[in-house]
Amino acid sequence: MSEATIDLRSDTVTRPSREMRLAMAESEVGDDVIDRDPTCDRLQARIAEMLGKEDALFMPSGSMTNQIAVRIHCKPGDEFLCEAGCHIYNYEQAAFAQLSGLAARTVEGRHGVLDVAQLRGLIRPAQDHLVRTRLVCLENTHNRGAGRIQPYSSLQAICAWARENDLRTHLDGARLFNAVVATGIPAGDWAQHFDTVSVCFSKGLGAPVGSALVGSKAVIREARRHRKLFGGGMRQAGVLAAGALFALKHNIARLADDHRNAQRLADAIRRIPGLLLVPDQIDSNIVIFQVDAAFGSAGDFAAALRQRGVLVLAIGATQIRAVTHLDVDAAGIERAASIITETAADRRHSVSTGDGVRTASM
Repeated sequence: MSEATIDLRSDTVTRPSREMRLAMAESEVGDDVIDRDPTCDRLQARIAEMLGKEDALFMPSGSMTNQIAVRIHCKPGDEFLCEAGCHIYNYEQAAFAQLSGLAARTVEGRHGVLDVAQLRGLIRPAQDHLVRTRLVCLENTHNRGAGRIQPYSSLQAICAWARENDLRTHLDGARLFNAVVATGIPAGDWAQHFDTVSVCFSKGLGAPVGSALVGSKAVIREARRHRKLFGGGMRQAGVLAAGALFALKHNIARLADDHRNAQRLADAIRRIPGLLLVPDQIDSNIVIFQVDAAFGSAGDFAAALRQRGVLVLAIGATQIRAVTHLDVDAAGIERAASIITETAADRRHSVSTGDGVRTASM
């Protein structure tokens, strides 16, 4: 990939800075499976403190933290409620079913946002013919909802309803710190409503690997057993934990830069005929836009952008996702916006002259 390439496929493409690499190289390590790794311990204590929980456990990925959380809260044959577009349901191979024997009941939100009224009446009656409803999962910010932030009042109401009905609660907070920076609401305030929270260090925070599950000491003690079962026990993992610690110290406040860059990109897309923001509101660092069928498919448009040095993801037949992050500055976003504008203009010209742009199937 050329150094001039602007990679907006995800905020997971970030590369550790020289200072982060140095912190990783100099980290104190131990065997975190046989005994404990001191740098992992520091990371776990720090993220637990930030979220106002008793304990935390470092894991290789957010999929693992999510799946261990639902496994702890539910037994085989149980059901959890979640938004239809959430990561746990769409992007983790239905691991809740494969690994833990669970069922999911999905509820269609508005760009990922749920209201408590949508959940009332969904708890199954207690009888032998039915699965048992045990858990509510929310995602904040919401990936498929273009980084939409769950309104705090709605989140609070949903979790209160869950507690009233003896349901457990889990937050997929892979990009929770984006919500923290965008709203000014501290991480602990978001987290206090949930039994468990998953947070990711390798997205906007810029660490190379890792997520953490945060909760009570009893839950995390159980999670450690399941991490071993799932193959997530790591030995001298302090090398990775040091990158996450560096990210927590240096890379949270700067998420505001990514949000401003997402707004810049969205403003440019609004001015391009044939492209439509979905949704129009940009809450954090994710921009999703729809490509007019006359331009070809989203994959066609993404391929044309790639040829000009801008990488994005086609997430459907007509939709493209672009994610801002610490490796692309404001100048890079302006250049990406210009390339997107030029590419759309070229494809409009091709359509008007009959120059072979195929129509996407709808």
